[in-house]
Amino acid sequence: MADLRDRKRQRAREKIVEAAFALFAERGFADVTVTEIAERAEVGRTTFFRYFGDKQEVVFADEQGLLDEMTAHQRSLGMVSTKDVVVALRQLRPTVLALCEAITKDEKHYVVHEQLLERNPELHDRSVGKLQHYTETVEGVLIDRGTPREVAVLAAQLALGCFHAGRRLAGLDPTKLVGEVDAAFERVVGKR
Repeated sequence: MADLRDRKRQRAREKIVEAAFALFAERGFADVTVTEIAERAEVGRTTFFRYFGDKQEVVFADEQGLLDEMTAHQRSLGMVSTKDVVVALRQLRPTVLALCEAITKDEKHYVVHEQLLERNPELHDRSVGKLQHYTETVEGVLIDRGTPREVAVLAAQLALGCFHAGRRLAGLDPTKLVGEVDAAFERVVGKR
């Protein structure tokens, strides 16, 4: 029974996200209300707020899943402790590239998401904070492996910088993100 309930909750959450992104693509973020999202998703406002604190959070609906996936990926790589920033950054590269692949899997969703961040300063600012949270999580994985804090912090921040650079260079083209981020890493640490 719990399985069925969980599936229903997941479907309701997905319907809210789909409805919100469709409305945002049609009319822009500022011109869409929570009520309209709930109506399009065929759920009540109470259901909307059960899953999301506000309409901004819908834009980042995938965050926890991506964070969990990224952390699991990083832990699965069998990295070793290092005092060398370049080695630590090379260890982070596959995880950042996997994250890029995950966020561009649904190309249409990625484009709408990036346009929302580009056109809405409040969403851009929230995105920066969320990316910093990802970075601190990866930093923690490195530290847990015995990497000195100063190396882990620098490597994680440089990895974030490679992501930002690649993202800017890729623009709104999801097919270019992985390549541009990988090229940014290559410019910093050399070939794989």
